[in-house]
Amino acid sequence: MPLLDQRQRPLENLRLSVTDRCNLRCRYCMPEENYRWLDKSRILTFEEISRVVDAFVAQGVRKVRVTGGEPLLRADLPRLIEMLAQKSAIRDLAMTTNGVLLAQHAQALRDAGLHRLTVSLDSLDRTTYRLLANRDDLDRTLAGIAAARDAGFEDIKLDTVVIAGINDRELPDLIEFAREQEIEVRFIEYMDVGGATLWRPERVVSRSDMLAQLTARCGAIRELPRHDSAPAERFELGDGTRFGIISSMTQPFCGTCDRSRLTADGMWFTCLYAERGHDLRALVRDAEAPAERLAEKIERVWSGRTDAGAEMRLASDRRGPLADAEHLRDNPHLEMHTRGG
Repeated sequence: MPLLDQRQRPLENLRLSVTDRCNLRCRYCMPEENYRWLDKSRILTFEEISRVVDAFVAQGVRKVRVTGGEPLLRADLPRLIEMLAQKSAIRDLAMTTNGVLLAQHAQALRDAGLHRLTVSLDSLDRTTYRLLANRDDLDRTLAGIAAARDAGFEDIKLDTVVIAGINDRELPDLIEFAREQEIEVRFIEYMDVGGATLWRPERVVSRSDMLAQLTARCGAIRELPRHDSAPAERFELGDGTRFGIISSMTQPFCGTCDRSRLTADGMWFTCLYAERGHDLRALVRDAEAPAERLAEKIERVWSGRTDAGAEMRLASDRRGPLADAEHLRDNPHLEMHTRGG
């Protein structure tokens, strides 16, 4: 029997952050000048991460996604991937990256046993990419995508955060690029979460607006049936090209959400919008604590879970950024680059 929360949602999907550092400064995630980083002494070792993952697997987790920050900034990451890939109960081992360092690591990640990759790509235009990322790394990201294909990754997705007035006219171009690369792009509504201190409601391009623009440019669009709890709805153009939309802002999927997030220093969050996490580091570092105590704590927390953060935010009549810069400096675990996207 799967471990269910109070809304009968199973614990199946773990987002595993390995670092809070990033080499980009995307305006929807890290737009501020300065950040407070996690204490390095608190960062879990690969062996500690492996033990925590074992406890999650014991409670039903079958999908693990390695995230950051930018996970490729974590030294010797393929070694952790190999450790996780050897756990037979994990049937889906994926990673999200901005792609800047991917070209030099793609083959090692594939050889270590990584199944899938998601690469963040918000623009194909150099000026727009630089505006969004505050770095001039478009060529390196594109090279990373090419290297991942050459390394033998068959399941690669692109994630694009769509912001009105910045990159919202690029959707057809990104679909065409993805088609040429034989991969799939997913468009994400600009979310008011984590470090999105510049978020404004008028900057959100809704699912319906994206579909209207794409229909006008690309013709009829067919919605594909859903068979899992993945956050993206998938669609198909007349020529068979497929893409996804993650509409967390206008059509939250809290009712089927089976994912939670573990930060690099061992704080477990059961909702992306949660303000309070659960400390697992203390247990994993307690030499006298039996391994079962981790699994027991996970079971206790998840079975009492009622989170529906996106639904609650949608119901708010005064919606703004989840937290201001000062609040984030006082509590860096609220940051998306800390808890993982």
